[in-house]
Amino acid sequence: MSTRVGPTTAWRNANQQHIAAALGLVRAALSRHAGRTTTEADDLAQRRSASEGADRAPAGLPPMALDFLASAFRLSAFERDILVMCAGIELDASFADLCGAANASAQRAYPTFSLALAALPNAHWSAVAPNGSLRYWRLVQVGAGSALTTSPLRIDERVLHFLTGVTATDDKLDGIVRPVGEVGALAPSQQQVVDGLAATWLRPARGPRPIVHLYGDAWHDARDVVAAAARSIGLQPWVLAADALPAEPADAETVSRAWQREAALSGGALLIEDDEMESGETSRAAFLRFVDGLNGAVALASRERRPLGRRAVVLLDLSRPRTAEQIAMWRGALGPVADSLNGRIEELGTQFRLRRPAIDAAVVDARARSAANDDDELGNALWDACRRQTRPRLEELAQRIEPAASWDDLVLPAAEKQILRDIAAHVRQRATVYETWGFARRGSRGLGISALFAGASGTGKTMAAEVLATEMRLDLYRIDLSAVVSKYIGETEKNLRRVFDAAEDGGAILFFDEADALFGKRSEVKDSHDRYANIEVSYLLQRMECYRGLAILTTNLKNSLDTAFLRRIRFVVQFPFPDPAQRAEIWRRVLPVETPTEGLDPERLARLNVAGGSIRNIALGAAFLAADVREPVRMTHLLRAARSEYAKLERPLTDAEAGGWE
Repeated sequence: MSTRVGPTTAWRNANQQHIAAALGLVRAALSRHAGRTTTEADDLAQRRSASEGADRAPAGLPPMALDFLASAFRLSAFERDILVMCAGIELDASFADLCGAANASAQRAYPTFSLALAALPNAHWSAVAPNGSLRYWRLVQVGAGSALTTSPLRIDERVLHFLTGVTATDDKLDGIVRPVGEVGALAPSQQQVVDGLAATWLRPARGPRPIVHLYGDAWHDARDVVAAAARSIGLQPWVLAADALPAEPADAETVSRAWQREAALSGGALLIEDDEMESGETSRAAFLRFVDGLNGAVALASRERRPLGRRAVVLLDLSRPRTAEQIAMWRGALGPVADSLNGRIEELGTQFRLRRPAIDAAVVDARARSAANDDDELGNALWDACRRQTRPRLEELAQRIEPAASWDDLVLPAAEKQILRDIAAHVRQRATVYETWGFARRGSRGLGISALFAGASGTGKTMAAEVLATEMRLDLYRIDLSAVVSKYIGETEKNLRRVFDAAEDGGAILFFDEADALFGKRSEVKDSHDRYANIEVSYLLQRMECYRGLAILTTNLKNSLDTAFLRRIRFVVQFPFPDPAQRAEIWRRVLPVETPTEGLDPERLARLNVAGGSIRNIALGAAFLAADVREPVRMTHLLRAARSEYAKLERPLTDAEAGGWE
């Protein structure tokens, strides 16, 4: 595997002399062909100058650019001289006149294959062939002309810059392949992957090197892992998104050759990020053709394992840093103050899975927002800073709800309320049970904390989710499953995958509203559509089982759900329609203490046979009516608001419910 070292002043000076000597040899050959007078002494002096130019490089310097390029692309002496002749047009003003004289035409003052075959030593026709190194790797470009051998030749700009020691990248790769910047410290478990990747790339190989496939729940960290592995063996890391590849085979081939040429020139290692690529047969086939043509240090990153056709593959599992590693990174970022935070570091390492740069940013953010000597305030600020660090990816996919409800706002039977408290306990203690007590070592299946909230609209399902978010100081995101479900095969799973992947770092509470949009499609398999609908449900439950945070589903159709699905959900909370006593309690709590009231009767209001959501709507409507006439909220305002709510529900307001209010 060839690598390049950044140019130094000594190398640049030696390389300039080396190029000048090579140009001198080609200039002499062209002069002889043009019939210009050269004596045997002149030829000898020219060769001696070229030899001295090649030997002037001080010991210990990397190979000169021309020698490196000729070796990397296996150029013959004749092909090397053609390249030098094309470079001479750009670097030496006398070359154009000399080419015109050698071509016997001032209008043909440029290099051609015909001129090279006639004027340069060791000529061979295979240098002109499309599969010859010069044309295959596009070191030179053939211009427009009536014949191949008489058409103008021009050195590729990237190759010219390389020969002169100028750092540049190929413009054919712009917007497709990008260099990877500096990365932070990696967890020890990920450093093991780095070592394995570097060892694979260094191992001698016959034929194309195997593709290293990095997969797992931390595939987004592959960029840091590949960068660390590449730099450890003297390579420069680059990244390519699979969906950025051109669709046309010819364009994709151009990118493939441009990359392999760039990798040879700059000592590059390529990471292909594949997880977001469309899975259609045509795009997949084009991608496999592209991968099959690559050689050198190449890695592929995706969440799931990908078949790569005929290519040999080395599989490396890339998992997120373990809890103990997260805690160690937090202690390293906080320094001595970590010992005074009384277990908060363990809570942070358990709840959030952040890379070291994100941890460092959270520490800076928290210190700017907390008092200098208040450890409790710093601990809370660190927790909130972590929540802010993990939000951006999820904000694009779901609606964040700012929780405002507490246990006092929730009116439920005691049994259901206790289940909600148990859910909170499971979330808080999952690290202790799974890792300290060893349950996770028995297998990862079923470790996700999932809940089903079942009940009619307005019975408090969303409020219960808010209460849990408030209790645990976690972000709450509502995902509308009716918007996630797609009629296109595979799209629903893709949408769900994006949501869960984005939520993993922060362990947010995911609230899948309107789950009936998905569960309602569960049926006896009669055709392919039924089969794919059931696959979508199974995928959702599978991800919920593996999700490290809390995932909540809501449904109005609990009785229609398959019992096999219910067994895969850890908690089921039934939200019953409130009875009169519960409705009266909701009425007592629904109006804020700041709201002026007069003559309200919760027992009479409880006759309104509506759920808590409608009660809140009525209370809010009555508050606006009272405020408009500058009065406290009275029963008459509530009656008017109740009539509006019942009209919206397309229900009559009976005398039994509202009789005697006026």
